[in-house]
Amino acid sequence: MSDEELQEEEREVLLSIYEGDNAFKQLTSTTYQYKFGDDNDPRSFLVEIIWSDNYPTEKPTINMETFYNKHIIPSVKNKIISHINAEAEQYLGCAMTYTLFQSVQEHLNQLIEEQPESIVDISVQTAKLSIADETDQDEVVKKPVKKEQLTKAQKRRQWNRADGKGDKPRGWDWVDIVKHLSQTGSKPEPEA
Repeated sequence: MSDEELQEEEREVLLSIYEGDNAFKQLTSTTYQYKFGDDNDPRSFLVEIIWSDNYPTEKPTINMETFYNKHIIPSVKNKIISHINAEAEQYLGCAMTYTLFQSVQEHLNQLIEEQPESIVDISVQTAKLSIADETDQDEVVKKPVKKEQLTKAQKRRQWNRADGKGDKPRGWDWVDIVKHLSQTGSKPEPEA
């Protein structure tokens, strides 16, 4: 069987297995998502499997960067992806999407053991990560921003150009109409 025929067969099997399962979603003919955990649970996540043209003879692409997974810490995402990729290596040449989803379901507790159980814990973890990033960035040499130094005369001229509130007087940028017209001149009218 060709890869296309195997994909079509697996597509039909997946749709029949997950019929009525709200956690499963087929986005396109080659992209499938499965949500593990309940809604509003900080430990729930979504796994997206994307088939290539040569699937199942080559591994599918695993995507954990969906908006639903914004609360999952990066180490947990990496752990889930590496687990799925290891499982996919074993099943090359066979229909594996259902097997990969089931493998994640069976190892769910081990995969999310590092994930905090509450949103407060998540914000503390992300704050720690951002602090660690900032300290790494502080090690890079930062040049201080220099302020422009004005002399007393320059400051006085600026102050005199503006009123007490720092605004320029009305019409400061108006063009002198008489001067402008004298420079442009008028068009001579043709004599009849």
